[in-house]
Amino acid sequence: MLPDNEARYSRQIKLSSIGPQGQQKILQSTALIIGMGGLGSPCALYMAAAGIGKLIICDFDVVESSNLQRQIIHRQDQVGELKVHSARASILALNPECKVETIAHEMDHTELEQQIHQADIVIDCSDNFPTRFVLNRYCVSTKTPLVSAAAIRLEGQILNYIPDTDGPCYQCLYSSQYENAQSCEMEGVLGPVVGVMGTLQALDALLILTGNFQQLVGKLLLFDGLNMQWQQVQVPRNPSCPICSH
Repeated sequence: MLPDNEARYSRQIKLSSIGPQGQQKILQSTALIIGMGGLGSPCALYMAAAGIGKLIICDFDVVESSNLQRQIIHRQDQVGELKVHSARASILALNPECKVETIAHEMDHTELEQQIHQADIVIDCSDNFPTRFVLNRYCVSTKTPLVSAAAIRLEGQILNYIPDTDGPCYQCLYSSQYENAQSCEMEGVLGPVVGVMGTLQALDALLILTGNFQQLVGKLLLFDGLNMQWQQVQVPRNPSCPICSH
C-alpha cells in the first residue's frame, strides 16, 4: 500500500476488523452499483471514500429537480445531465483515485451478466422489484455477493445474498407477485430515510469485501424512521425457492 493511501485510510486501517489487509482488499475490489438515485447516491460516495478500487455505476435516467431532495450525489447545476455523468463527477471530486465506469443505458440480460462477472460485489440501489429479481437471479447463478435495499415513505429495509452460506437469496423473501408493488414516486419518501439505507448498503458491502460477513447472513433489517425503531428478522433459505434452491 502506498504511503498516501495509508494516511488517507488510516481511520479504517486502525480497525482490527479491517487492518492493512482489509484495506488492500477494498482497494483491489470492483463494485457494481445499479441505480444512482436516493440509495445509490450515499452508497457510491461512501464506497469511493472508503477506497474502493473501481465502481461500475448504472443508471439511464437524467437528473431532475425533484431528485435533489434525496439524491445527494447530484447538484442543482447538473439538472438535465445523465445521472451517471453527474455521479461520476461527484465521485472523482471526492476520490480521484477511484476508477469509475458508467453505463447509461438499460442493459440486456447478457450484458448484465457480463458486468456482474466483472464485479466482486453487486449493490442493488434500484427502485423496482423486476430489477431486484433479475439482479438476484444473476448474482445467485454467478455466486456474486449482493446487497439489496429499499425505502419508501419513512421505512426502509436491507438484505444480503452471500454465496456459499446457508443464507437466503432475495427471492426467498419476495415472490414474483410483488412486481407491481408501490414506488416512491407514487407514495413519497423522506430523503434521510434513503440516506440511512444507502449508507448501510455501503457498510454491508465493505464488511462483505473484507470477510466480516458472518453476522449478516440471513439478516433482514427493517427501519421505521417515524418511530426511530429497528427490527431484525432472521430469514431462512426457502427450500422451494425457484432461484437458489437448486
